[in-house]
Amino acid sequence: MDSNKYLDDISKIKDLMNRSSRFISLSGLSGIMAGLYALTGALITYLFLLPKPGEYLTLHSWNFRLIVIILISVALLSVLTGYLLTSKKAKKNNEKIWDETTKRLLVNFLIPLLTGGIYILIKLNSQHYGLTGSLMLIFYGLALVNASKYTLGNVKYLGYAEIVLGLVCAALPGYGFWFWILGFGVFHIIYGSLVYLKEEK
Repeated sequence: MDSNKYLDDISKIKDLMNRSSRFISLSGLSGIMAGLYALTGALITYLFLLPKPGEYLTLHSWNFRLIVIILISVALLSVLTGYLLTSKKAKKNNEKIWDETTKRLLVNFLIPLLTGGIYILIKLNSQHYGLTGSLMLIFYGLALVNASKYTLGNVKYLGYAEIVLGLVCAALPGYGFWFWILGFGVFHIIYGSLVYLKEEK
């Protein structure tokens, strides 16, 4: 009897320590939605905005600006959906949505992400477009891995997958669009589905 109580106390202490050091309310459904937003944006781009054979996108072309708007829209929708669903899940589990752990998570996530974004803009301004897709995947993966110690442990595996995919993309120029779909669309849906199934259990 005492042994069972002892193990139960240890389990509770471990859970409290985990809650205090990690932001554990990430919603699997938000990952699925982020992937669907990415696939929708990619479909619009593919149907209406990609250059025809022999044509090239330039930094100041109207199509390029529309693609940037779609990218920003996908990112904003993903963040907003993630916030709303995660807030709902946090309230259900009596967890705080904003505390010191959340701040550390955001800082560790944004440092690689913003660094990568600025570097990509510099390359685009120099008319180096070829590695944009791979750079987005690599820096996003690094951001996930860097922030993973403050959230669900399996986020880092999504980060590793994005980094590897970005490196493969860099080795296969000309296929950046399709790798982007795979990384930001398909991988997010797979990851979100796995997390969602785990939540349901």
